[in-house]
Amino acid sequence: MQPRFKVHAALAFVSLLFGANYSIAKVVMPEFIGPHGLIALRVPVVTLLFWLFHWLVGKPVVPATRDLGRFFVSAVFGVAINQIFFFKGISLTSPIMGSVIMTSTPIIVLIISFFLLGERITWLKSAGIILGASGAVLLIVSKGVDFSNNTFQGNLFVLINALSYSIYLVIVKPLMVKYDAVTVIKWVFLFGCLMVVPFGINEIKAVNWQQFDSNVWLSITYIVVGSTFLAYLLNMWSLKYVNPSLVGYYIYLQPLFATIIAVLFRGDILTLKHIVFAVMIFSGVFMVSYSKKKSTL
Repeated sequence: MQPRFKVHAALAFVSLLFGANYSIAKVVMPEFIGPHGLIALRVPVVTLLFWLFHWLVGKPVVPATRDLGRFFVSAVFGVAINQIFFFKGISLTSPIMGSVIMTSTPIIVLIISFFLLGERITWLKSAGIILGASGAVLLIVSKGVDFSNNTFQGNLFVLINALSYSIYLVIVKPLMVKYDAVTVIKWVFLFGCLMVVPFGINEIKAVNWQQFDSNVWLSITYIVVGSTFLAYLLNMWSLKYVNPSLVGYYIYLQPLFATIIAVLFRGDILTLKHIVFAVMIFSGVFMVSYSKKKSTL
C-alpha cells in the first residue's frame, strides 16, 4: 500500500494540471490555432502516447468484439463531444467560470445514474441537485441569455462538455470492471481520434506554424503531455489504492487552482456574484456526496 501522502499528493497535482489547463489553453486559442484544430492535434498524439506506454509497461489486451460498441459510445461522449465542446467553450469564456461550471459534473453523474443504473436519490441529494444546478445556471446566464454573446455560448458549451463527460463516466464503468484502466483509455482514445480529426482538419490546415513562438509550443506540449497524458496516468495510478469517489472529489480543487492562476497570470477578475454562485454549486455537490462512504485510505 502506498503512503497516504503520495496518493493525495498525486491527486492534488492532477487537479493542479487540470486547473492550469483552463488558462494555458487560452494562450493557444483562438489566436494561433482554433479549438477544433487543437483537438485534432492533441487527441492523436495522446492516443499514440497511451498505446506506446501500454506496449512498454503493460500486457496489451484486445477487447472482446461484443464490447467494441461500448468502447465506441464511450469515445463519443468521453472524447469527441467532451473535447470539442470543452475547448470551444474555453476559447469563449473565462478560465474561472469554466472551471466552476465543471464542478457540476458529480451532480449530473448522479442524475444520469438514477435513470440508467437506478441509483437511489434521497431528499438531501435532491436538494443538493436543485441548489447546485441553480448555481450553475445562474453562473452561465450571469452575462445575459444571448446566443450571440461569446461568454454565454462558452459557458453553455462547458456545461454540455460536463454533461457529456458525466454520461461517459456512467457508460464506461462496466469496461473499467472488465479491463485494466490503460486498456480502456487507449481504445477509447483510438475511437475518439477517428471522430475528432475530421472536425479539426480544416483548422489544422489554416495554422501558420511559423507564427508559433516558444510560449505557444510549451503551451501545446503542456496540454498534450501534462493535462492529458500525465493527468490520466496519475488518476489511474491513484485508483489502485483508493476508491473512485475520493478521486472524483478532487475535481473541487480545480476551480481553486484555475482561479489563482487566472488572477495571477491573466489578470482575470473574480466578482462577488461569481463567488456566490460557486458556493451554491459546491454546497450542492457536498449535499449530493454527503451520504457516500468515505475512502478507507
